[in-house]
Amino acid sequence: MAEQATTNTRAPRRDNRRDQAPAEPKQFEELVINIDRVARVVKGGRRFRFKALVVVGDRKNKVGVGVSKGQDVQTAIAKATDVAKKNMITIPIANDTIPHDAEVKVSGAQVLIKPAAPGTGIIAGGVVRSIIGVTGIRNMLSKSLGSTNKVNIAYATIDALKSLVPRDEWLNAPKKKAAPKKAADKEETK
Repeated sequence: MAEQATTNTRAPRRDNRRDQAPAEPKQFEELVINIDRVARVVKGGRRFRFKALVVVGDRKNKVGVGVSKGQDVQTAIAKATDVAKKNMITIPIANDTIPHDAEVKVSGAQVLIKPAAPGTGIIAGGVVRSIIGVTGIRNMLSKSLGSTNKVNIAYATIDALKSLVPRDEWLNAPKKKAAPKKAADKEETK
């Protein structure tokens, strides 16, 4: 009986996931913000597709937003993720917050972002919170004004982050003090 059990062993499955090596950690964090069902009216009725809004970030200083349509939800998300990765921007971050405030209007959506003191956290709603959540920003205030269209709010948030200027590039930034001359340098000039 024991001999029969060893001879009747099954062949290993081709898609045995337990034996595979663990996948390397993803470089970017992907977050689906919104999925809509959109329709195109044709002669025989309506053709339904799906539109996905995806944000991609590395939790350091890069973030991107993508919108795309597909025949099914997975296709739409995959295409939107590719678009987001192609359109990534780098954000200047100072002390876990943004260097200055910015206000941007895209179509009807207006987004205001402001730096915040350490320990404040991210004070933002909906789409803005999702986008800031995949960046390295830990403290920030924001307000979304005007339109509630999620795609326009996402683009306005990205434009506001894109408009930020690092503190060392400001026109009235404090100048770094030059290193004091050493005694050896002074003797050479004499």
